[in-house]
Amino acid sequence: MKLGFVGTGAITEAVVTGLMKSRTNISAVTVSPRSAHVASRLAGKFPLVRVGVDNQDVVDSADIVFLAVRPQIAEEVVKSLRFREQQQVVSFIAAVQIEALAGWIGVPVTITRTIPLPFVAELRGVTAIYPPNEQVAGLFSSLGTAVQAENLKQYDLFGAASALMATYFGLLETSARWLEAEGMSYDQASAYLKGLFGGLSHVTDASKEQSFEAMASEFSTKGGLNEQVLTEFTGNGGTKALTLALESVLKRIEQS
Repeated sequence: MKLGFVGTGAITEAVVTGLMKSRTNISAVTVSPRSAHVASRLAGKFPLVRVGVDNQDVVDSADIVFLAVRPQIAEEVVKSLRFREQQQVVSFIAAVQIEALAGWIGVPVTITRTIPLPFVAELRGVTAIYPPNEQVAGLFSSLGTAVQAENLKQYDLFGAASALMATYFGLLETSARWLEAEGMSYDQASAYLKGLFGGLSHVTDASKEQSFEAMASEFSTKGGLNEQVLTEFTGNGGTKALTLALESVLKRIEQS
């Protein structure tokens, strides 16, 4: 299997790194010369990876082409390329519909949209895929978990959920700065919170059949401190603000 990546940014680096760790049926990977430092780093680290002459070289060399360019330049980049009929094309481009990509490509190809996240590099990612494609799902399953959306609305919902990452880190930052303001060093606060939330992540992975509400109850003594924080967070508009933000993101995704 020969793979090609048009666009060599952080997500391409994460996906290639994960695939090189997890797959043995890949014979070659060609990456775009754009973002030369990332491309050269990948080629230096993995013998199967080479830097293409240009984006057309990437497409010509690949059985599966991954599009990983910014939405603002996607049309210009994709229209400039010549794809083979029936070639597999996997898009990482947020907010660009399959119909638009098909029009830019101009020949019949199989197009799959995906939302790979940075931690696929550590084989811990969850990647949303639409429409269902067993070959593409097989690739991303080796990077953690692949979830195949049944329809476009479900895929858009996965996209909205993926926008929670910065909020997660924002919650940690707010907590660390509060601890610092109360007299703890930021480094000590950070180390403690990383350990706390890392442990909670492990619990979440180990409790796949349990609802989040049930987990919150399990970790909250009646009348205790955990219950108090959740109650006050909810009562002061925390959960409402989060719901409104998710609804706003989903609307933006659906209108793109």
